[in-house]
Amino acid sequence: MLRRLHIQNYAIIDEIDIDFSNTLNVITGETGAGKSILMGALSLILGERADTSSLQNRERKCFVEGFFSVDNKKAVEKFLTENEFDFEEELVIRREISASGKSRGFINDTPATVQQLKELASSLVDLHQQFDTLELGDSDFQRQVLDGLAGSTELLATYQKNFRNWNKQKHELEQLQKQKETFQKDFDYHQYVFNELDQLGLSENELENLESELQLLTNAEGIKTALTKVYFELKESEQPIVPQLKILANQLNAFSGYHKDLPELIKRLQSAQIELQDIADEVESLNDQTNFDQKKIDQVNERLSAGYKMLKKHGVQTTNDLIAIRNELSQKLEAVLNIDETISSKEHEVKALFQKAEDAAKTISTRRKKEIPSLEQKVNALLHQVGMPNARLKIQVEPAPLNFFGHDAIEFLFDANKSNRFEPIRKVASGGELSRLMLCIKSLVAQSIDLPTLIFDEIDTGISGEAAKQVGFIMKDLSSNRQLITITHQPQIAGKADAHFFVYKEIKGDAIKTNIRLLSQDERITAIAQMLSGEKPTAAALENAREMVMN
Repeated sequence: MLRRLHIQNYAIIDEIDIDFSNTLNVITGETGAGKSILMGALSLILGERADTSSLQNRERKCFVEGFFSVDNKKAVEKFLTENEFDFEEELVIRREISASGKSRGFINDTPATVQQLKELASSLVDLHQQFDTLELGDSDFQRQVLDGLAGSTELLATYQKNFRNWNKQKHELEQLQKQKETFQKDFDYHQYVFNELDQLGLSENELENLESELQLLTNAEGIKTALTKVYFELKESEQPIVPQLKILANQLNAFSGYHKDLPELIKRLQSAQIELQDIADEVESLNDQTNFDQKKIDQVNERLSAGYKMLKKHGVQTTNDLIAIRNELSQKLEAVLNIDETISSKEHEVKALFQKAEDAAKTISTRRKKEIPSLEQKVNALLHQVGMPNARLKIQVEPAPLNFFGHDAIEFLFDANKSNRFEPIRKVASGGELSRLMLCIKSLVAQSIDLPTLIFDEIDTGISGEAAKQVGFIMKDLSSNRQLITITHQPQIAGKADAHFFVYKEIKGDAIKTNIRLLSQDERITAIAQMLSGEKPTAAALENAREMVMN
């Protein structure tokens, strides 16, 4: 809800403040007084293009501020949160234009882009002006009207959640199918390489161990000669070392009681003798195991050659690298074998989700079609009421591919003259017709969908008398639960106002300025009487105006 509008240095406006009512606000004034200039200023904070020609005083900047109440506006809160703006119960939107033409926007004193202003404004204000066909001709708005009246808003939200899930799973299925194509292209090559490595049958660190074994085999004769000599010296020479150590220990043992250090030395000699005995036994065992084996050498060389060939082919350094490649290929081959099963499972899931979405779309479509006769009847009755007795609205619903909003293509068709030639609204309706048609439709859906502040700029063009009176009744009823602001020339509409603002020109110095004031009850009666009979209203006009205000 727009609580307050502050404008400074815009067109012929020097500075004005307007505090709006939260119900029906009517703005009247003489032609050229500046009523539509107010709407031009308001459009700046709604994200419209800025123009330096709108600056009255080129030495001062122009700025427009709107103060909005955003109670229970989830869309506004979501926008502010997602765009990292501060959320407060009162929302302030400001637009500044410098003398150089530079334009800046602010949301709660935080800089904002024009696009952000426009996006936020769509949740706050619905400004409908003459020849403004965009919203009424927009398929999303037309669908929203039908769904709101049909009570399908929550059902549609559930459907859209399912639709997103179906799209997501369908995308995953497509990725799996592409993956399968890739797998199949590479399958034969991967199978060949895997078989090659698998047949080689390498074990962990095998090539490195074979290299060590080959070193041993090729030096077996030298190693055996050395081991034989060591064993001979330890056990079998004319004076073998092991027995000699035992003799020496026994010789010292005869004198162990005469010197305190001898027992320790004897003990060490005995330990050395035992250790050398063990060494001699191990040397003998190792000597028996070490043999030169040309056949074995040839086998190892052959195995290493095959391994080295694989290392070079795959550009790796170790046995374990080759094993890792083999395991990876095994997984890829296994994935090829399993992907058909995965695809089949995913296809069933996608099919089930599609059917669920299709069923929900059919239910939504049925509700829409069921609502159409009632909506057409009510709108056409209201069109007659507001001075368009020959106008007809017809709603066309055609099947469409399943999409985010179901499988309906919705089009509002219009015939202004009982010609039975219905055409899309955006192509045939005039500005005045569109405005009244929009008023009729919005008056019907006001309870069903969350409409923002509604602003109508001179939608009463071309009507008077009873039709204008009926437009006033509709506006009054529509404003009972939402804010409505209208610029009008019709006294019948002005008489329904909860707050009546009068726009006028005044001379300040050498310049003509636009100003605005809230009229008192008596001032309203006078202003409406002047709208009825001229600048000097008659007693009858005054009485008529009083009746309009009181009723």
